[in-house]
Amino acid sequence: MNFLIVCGGSAGHINPGLAIASELCKRQPGAKVLFVGAGKALEKKLIPASGFHLVNIRMSGLRRSFSLENLIHNAKTVKNLTTAGIKAEKLVRRFKPDAVIGTGGYICYPILKKAAQMGIPTVIHGSDAVPGLTTKMLSATVDKVLVSFPGVEKQYRKPEKVFFTGTPVRAEFDFSLGEQVRASKSGKPLVVSFWGSLGAAHMNEVIAGMILKNAKSEEFDHIHATGKSGGVEGMKSCLRRIGMEGDLPQGIEIREYIEDMPTAMATADLILCRAGASTIAELTVLGKPAILVPSPNVTNNHQEPNAMQLHKSGGAVMMLEKDCTGEVLFKLVTGLLGDKDRLTRMAYAQKSLAAPNAAEKIVDIVLELCNN
Repeated sequence: MNFLIVCGGSAGHINPGLAIASELCKRQPGAKVLFVGAGKALEKKLIPASGFHLVNIRMSGLRRSFSLENLIHNAKTVKNLTTAGIKAEKLVRRFKPDAVIGTGGYICYPILKKAAQMGIPTVIHGSDAVPGLTTKMLSATVDKVLVSFPGVEKQYRKPEKVFFTGTPVRAEFDFSLGEQVRASKSGKPLVVSFWGSLGAAHMNEVIAGMILKNAKSEEFDHIHATGKSGGVEGMKSCLRRIGMEGDLPQGIEIREYIEDMPTAMATADLILCRAGASTIAELTVLGKPAILVPSPNVTNNHQEPNAMQLHKSGGAVMMLEKDCTGEVLFKLVTGLLGDKDRLTRMAYAQKSLAAPNAAEKIVDIVLELCNN
């Protein structure tokens, strides 16, 4: 069997696609899986590294605010959409997929729309609590809309097409990892913080303030990943600027990137991070208490509703970036770490939202469509 998986831009779109691809190959030995992306850097990095072939079709999104720059951008988007539709038809006819699966990004629109018009089974997976523009536009066209949060069916034009599956996570995020016990030499709890592979300059400065407070009191061990925004040297420079003297105490680490993120997250007592859909899914599968700071720089502010889902469940505390300071975060972190009963309740609440079999559910739906 042949499967097209279409995703673009962010890890929140790519990682679920990779999890689905792995499950398809496990269930259908000899299956051919081809990814279609929009030519973004992360697609080119993550997809080939996972052993899958990738083709790119240029595509961009619409900008909604009015300005001359955005008008020019939107004109290019319309041109790209026309070209993408032609390329999509050629690709689908050449590859002859048995099904086409979209996991988010503007590139999903021309590919899935063309495949549906050609009578090929199509599904779109929406990872966020609020559907994005592409998912909304395709919801009436595709055979099934698969969602990550229960109870969101009414946000779609055809609720009868909507099925809750959860968000697939990478195989490395094994459900049993959440039970892993950290062998701590210091005996202190461990906090892990990160803002994504690109980082976030402002939140890195906030974390620097928290590190400074913790370096003086040594309340907990801490691993922070800066991302590319400033990197390790930028963080150290910021620490010196706000009063850090000498080296960091043992137990506080600053890295640009955490290589083994599943293990780091599994061994943490508390995690500070953004509220992208993939990260949310990983937190719930691992059952990890978290402080979520939604990115204010994403389309439609979609991370805030994601974070609110976990906040309402009691599994996480949501803070807006504008309210974050080093001192505020330090007090919140130490307060949570000092309340073991609350951390236990948070872990339980996170696990109650987990969908560890999301990839299997999605593949069940895809194969059923293929067999009808």
